[in-house]
Amino acid sequence: MLGLLSFGEELSGYDVKKWADWSLRFFYWSPSFSQVYGELKRLEKAGYVTARMVAQETGNRDKKVYRITAEGLEAVRTWAREAPVEPPVLKHGVMLRLWLGHLLDPEQMREVLGRHREYAETMRRRAEADAEGSRGREEWAYPALTLRWAERYYAAERDLADAMLADVEELAGREGGSASSAS
Repeated sequence: MLGLLSFGEELSGYDVKKWADWSLRFFYWSPSFSQVYGELKRLEKAGYVTARMVAQETGNRDKKVYRITAEGLEAVRTWAREAPVEPPVLKHGVMLRLWLGHLLDPEQMREVLGRHREYAETMRRRAEADAEGSRGREEWAYPALTLRWAERYYAAERDLADAMLADVEELAGREGGSASSAS
């Protein structure tokens, strides 16, 4: 949350969620609204953010906006500079299902890999579009680079799914060949 507020803008909880969905979802997580509002309250209590009510032009009820404090900015800056670089945790359901491929028919495995390929390509296109939408905004230079990383990551996932589909075909051909040789 502090990182989302570190760009200097006042954001409502809704804005924080929208920004997370626009960028963080590609590589970290996309928090629920309840997580956003709960964390903002906790950060306000800790003195890392301030909040104020703002009247909306539409006549809707006032909204609460948050701004990072100097203490909050220092906390997130310290974390970004000093936290150890940890290897990413890979929790990849498709890889697990491939590992358990002996329990599926080859066609079922092809379907799983095909759906993953479609998902990866959809995410790649979304990251590409979001990166394009951030062009020309100097303050978004690093989030835009991160979106390019996400675009490349999902392109690699798409390409890995294609390679695994080819490997499944080869394996199915060998298994089919040895089954017919045995008969």
